[in-house]
Amino acid sequence: MTAIDRREFLKQSARTAVGGVGVGLLPGAVRAAVEPEQPRVRRTVALGDTGLHISDIGFGSSRLRGDEGLVRFALERGISYFDTARSYTGGRSEETIGRALRGRRHEVVLASKIKVRADDTWQRVMSALEESLRSLQTDHIDVYFNHAVNDIERLANPEWHEFNARAKAQGKIRFAGMSGHGGNLVECLDYAVEHALVDVVLVGYNFGQDPAFYQRFTRSLDFVAVQSDLPAALARASGKGVGVVAMKTLRGARLNDMRPYESGGGTFAQAAFRWTLSNSDVDALIVTMKSPEMVEEYLGASGWLPPVRADVSLLDRYEARNGASQCRYGCNACATACPEGVPIAEVLRTRMYAEDYGDLELARADYAELGAGASPCLSCAHRACTGACPFGLDIPSLTSYAATKLRSSSSSMSSAPPPVTTGD
Repeated sequence: MTAIDRREFLKQSARTAVGGVGVGLLPGAVRAAVEPEQPRVRRTVALGDTGLHISDIGFGSSRLRGDEGLVRFALERGISYFDTARSYTGGRSEETIGRALRGRRHEVVLASKIKVRADDTWQRVMSALEESLRSLQTDHIDVYFNHAVNDIERLANPEWHEFNARAKAQGKIRFAGMSGHGGNLVECLDYAVEHALVDVVLVGYNFGQDPAFYQRFTRSLDFVAVQSDLPAALARASGKGVGVVAMKTLRGARLNDMRPYESGGGTFAQAAFRWTLSNSDVDALIVTMKSPEMVEEYLGASGWLPPVRADVSLLDRYEARNGASQCRYGCNACATACPEGVPIAEVLRTRMYAEDYGDLELARADYAELGAGASPCLSCAHRACTGACPFGLDIPSLTSYAATKLRSSSSSMSSAPPPVTTGD
């Protein structure tokens, strides 16, 4: 759909009468007026025991490259949680947010991230923080995450603990967190919570982690859905007062795939968000927003707690189209399947960035951090990983794709898929 079509779709959805599959975009019970309303934040939530209150849907900026107007548009629609990272778009994301929020910093909760390695010093991390503070044009960051953690050694690093203590004492950060979406997510999450290392966690979590949903969908198949322990880990974190924010909620985010099947009952993205927010252990979610139309569409789910009747068919259809290529965060059943040591789950995530998000820059940057990555897959004869995924993913084909398309040679990208309309 064009931008004008999307706006009209949202307006028509808002006019739809409440009830049945036609609940439209209006959260809560029956509204007195059915005249169109601008989509906006309709619920704020407490972020664990931090004392912070944030919009239930937050602004993700992993691909923000200078559009200050978009940031201000989100702010005007009530979004109060803005998530960025030092590494996003080569630092342009932080800089854009800093310019856009000049004079309005007090209206938002601001989160940023840095990868703290197992051998990092607190001085190196402090230096990175100070660079972020300058870019964001602020004297403090509300939640500062150890970024993309998939190794307990990174959490156990005493220098990270020292950094957090110093940065909090100096007022440069208010709360510490960890983000993660790798195969060891549950192990890392539990370690951070059990050792009281974090105030907030940011985790990859979507309807693909719902045992009931997936078992219903795979009832006619030859394998039984295996569910990771991620929902239980989120419950443990929430039970200890740790704030829980979900990301990667769109499960590959191939929004164009679903446009023909959306109706006045809402969109696939809204259905996916409603599913995530229906988990009482999740405080809020973040999603990358790339246009005002995306902001409006996504905020159509703000204020919802239970999913609606029309959501089931949309989620089922999406899974039928895309489930065979999407890794489940925190599953890690394939961790020891490759004798060559290919980090399968991490490789599949970079494949998702390239194929589903259409973001080759992000995909190649993350793939480069995996060392040899999936290069052994190109000459593999044993295919030991075949059948290692309990959800039936064709691991050899998916990892070989990544090895071919994401290796450093510029020529390897010539046949990469074109960008598609996505969010994440």
